[in-house]
Amino acid sequence: MSELAADGIPVAVTCRVLNIARQPYYRWLGRPVGDAELVAAHRANALVDAHRDDPEFGYRFLVDEARAAGQAMAERTGWKICSDNGWWSAFGKRKKRGKGGKVGSPVHDDLVQRDFTADGPNRLWLADITEHRTGEGKLYLCAIKDVWSRRIVGYSIDSRMKSRLAVNALHNAVARRGRLAGCVLHTDRGSQFRSRKFVHALHQHHMTGSMGRVGAAGDNAAMESFFGLLQNNVLDRRTWTTRQQLRTAIVTWIERTYHRRRRQHSLSRLTPIEYETIMTPPASQAA
Repeated sequence: MSELAADGIPVAVTCRVLNIARQPYYRWLGRPVGDAELVAAHRANALVDAHRDDPEFGYRFLVDEARAAGQAMAERTGWKICSDNGWWSAFGKRKKRGKGGKVGSPVHDDLVQRDFTADGPNRLWLADITEHRTGEGKLYLCAIKDVWSRRIVGYSIDSRMKSRLAVNALHNAVARRGRLAGCVLHTDRGSQFRSRKFVHALHQHHMTGSMGRVGAAGDNAAMESFFGLLQNNVLDRRTWTTRQQLRTAIVTWIERTYHRRRRQHSLSRLTPIEYETIMTPPASQAA
C-alpha cells in the first residue's frame, strides 16, 4: 500500500479495493513489525515445517530440528510456540479411548495373515524398528528381513526415529537386492511406515505394502524373533557409553555373526548366507 501511495494511488482507494479498514493500516504504519516479532515468526515457521514432516515429534525434537535449520531457541520458547499453535506430537496428546479404539489407520491391507513363508528370494520382506539407550541417548535400528533366507537385506541406524529411518533402510535393501517388482514388504502400523515418504519409496521400487493389526505382535512375529536375538546377544550384554559403540556392535553382529555363523533350524541348520548360496540358481548368482 505504501508503494501504491507513492505512485499516487490514495490509501483510501486501495483499502476499499482490498476491503480492509484504514485505521489498522495506519496503526501498523505507526508501529511496524519489530525484530522480535520477525524472529518469532521465523521460529514458528521452522517448528511447523518440522512438525509437518514428522508429526510424532514432541516439542524438544522440533526445537532440535529448528536449530538445525538455523533457528536457534530455548526449549521453553519452542514449547510455548507449539502450545499456542496446537502443534502436538501424534503420541503426546492422546485421547482416552475405549477398547478397540483406532490408533493409526493402515495404509495397506494385511497380505501376510501370519503366513511367514516364501518360495524364493525377494518375495516377502518384513520390517520393524527397535531402540536402545546409550550414554548419549537412544539409538534406533530399522531392519528389513527376507523371509525366504532369514537374511537381513537392509537396515538403517540413526539417533532419531523419523520417517527417513525406514526410508533409508528400504533404499539400502534395494541397493543390495535389486529386481524387486512385486515383492511384499510387511510392517506394523508405525507412523514411519505409514508416512508419505515411505509409501512413495515402495511405489518407486514397484513393491507392495502390507500391514498387521494394532497391538498384535504375532502379525510380525518373524521380525520380532530377530529383534529378540539382537536384544539378548548385543543390546543387553553391556552398558553402551556412546551411540557409535552400539552402532558398531549391531553392524558387526548382523554381518559377521547372524549372517555367517548363526545356523538356523528352519534353514536346515545353514546360515542365511550359506542358504542363499546353495539355494540360489547359478544364473541368478551371476546376475
